[in-house]
Amino acid sequence: MLDSQIKMSTSSYQQLYDLIVDENHQLRKLHDIIDYSFVHEELRHTYSENMGRKAVEPIVLFKYLMLKVIYELSDVDVVKRSKTDMAFKFFLDMAPEEEVIDPSLLTKFRKLRLKDEKLLNQLLARTIILAKEKDLLKNHTLIVDSTHTKSRYNKKSARTILLEQAKKVRRQLYQIDENLRDKLPTKPTNSGVLEDTIAYCEKLVEFVEKKDEFQYAQKLMEQKNLLKEFTLDHTEALKESYDEDARVGHKSYDESFFGYKTHIGMTPERIIAVAHVTSGEKNDGKQLKDLIRISEENGYGVDEIIGDAAYSERENIEYAKENDIILISKLNRAITHSNKKSKIGFEFNKDANTYQCPGGHLSIKKVNKRPRQNAVDGKGDVETYFFDVEKCRECSLRKGCYKDGANTKSHSISLKSNTHLEYMVFQETDFFKERAKERYKIEAKNSELKHSHGFEVASGSGLVGMRLQSAVTMFTVNLKRILKLLDEKEA
Repeated sequence: MLDSQIKMSTSSYQQLYDLIVDENHQLRKLHDIIDYSFVHEELRHTYSENMGRKAVEPIVLFKYLMLKVIYELSDVDVVKRSKTDMAFKFFLDMAPEEEVIDPSLLTKFRKLRLKDEKLLNQLLARTIILAKEKDLLKNHTLIVDSTHTKSRYNKKSARTILLEQAKKVRRQLYQIDENLRDKLPTKPTNSGVLEDTIAYCEKLVEFVEKKDEFQYAQKLMEQKNLLKEFTLDHTEALKESYDEDARVGHKSYDESFFGYKTHIGMTPERIIAVAHVTSGEKNDGKQLKDLIRISEENGYGVDEIIGDAAYSERENIEYAKENDIILISKLNRAITHSNKKSKIGFEFNKDANTYQCPGGHLSIKKVNKRPRQNAVDGKGDVETYFFDVEKCRECSLRKGCYKDGANTKSHSISLKSNTHLEYMVFQETDFFKERAKERYKIEAKNSELKHSHGFEVASGSGLVGMRLQSAVTMFTVNLKRILKLLDEKEA
């Protein structure tokens, strides 16, 4: 049951915050910069107002998730720190003497209240409104790119994941006392039974938690807390042999990853205006129309796009021209083909610099020809990309794509240079070259998300989990950026 109105905490100790939490503290600034009551309104429909036990205010739970992002903490550790850190309590709108929540509430909050796929851009829209109110956005340029996030489960079985985390706990224990080896719970046999592994992990967690002397070993407790989370989550996140929604994507021809892509549109001021989460194999260029549409829905109009060669597909060039949008994206000869076959799922992968089939497999060879009968303007080429038939024979999507018994599988593209002649002239102008220099900003933003806010590896499983991680992370990162811009403005 959720109260129909937000109730503010009152305490005779409230003045302690003025003495302890400095006015320039990051959490005080994040607390004051925006009215978080919108979280209550957005999530009211997920609660009952007259049935069940009284619920913890969703604003508080959402702020706990923000703290997890800012300080890269587990559920258990963010709650533990909130018990003693006055800056945390101030940010959470708690009274100094107020008790913290049970960490399990955060898990339930994520799974039961934050499943709306629109949440990500609803939060980004709030930060765009705030940036406009502070007069921080100066134009309508959208810098676009995608960043990949590896699956938390990395194509491993639930049993393997649990055993690997249990091994990390045991290593920390051995560093404390080598003689503990004979006292620890017996490792499960190689039967492959998940239930046996779960029981073993629960016993190992219990062993650590019973010993008072271990409570001050920070690294041990952090690894124990992660093992406990993994074990508790097994019925949802670990019951499959791998993350169902994650897919193999390519960072280059030789380097791949298993996970997700978050397609991002950012302002030149480095505020994320729009984001769209997909599985890892999705083509970047195909997301451009959605990024523009959602950006405008979020309150950030677009009259210029800056991106890498992935966005210079013929369809995107034509769309930009029809909608009076300047597209700054250097042509890649292979992805600007006139290609009817692309409709059945063959797409150019700009990272690997070759084509991939609907099943996500890359071509292994390319042959270039120039048949005169197909060259309307005398300059047409045909490129043929060949695929590994051994993979085709095993592919679940082979029906209608690969003919049983065939020794080869190829995909041909007709190239017509006159189609892009106008754009080729445009990309040689000084204006194009100067505007293209802005693209580095989004690469720096991607690096910040990964290295400072845990975006390199998914914190949960599935597209729902990845969207939630993106939502909280990007909302928090945007607020931090707005604070920095305001400080620079006042300096």
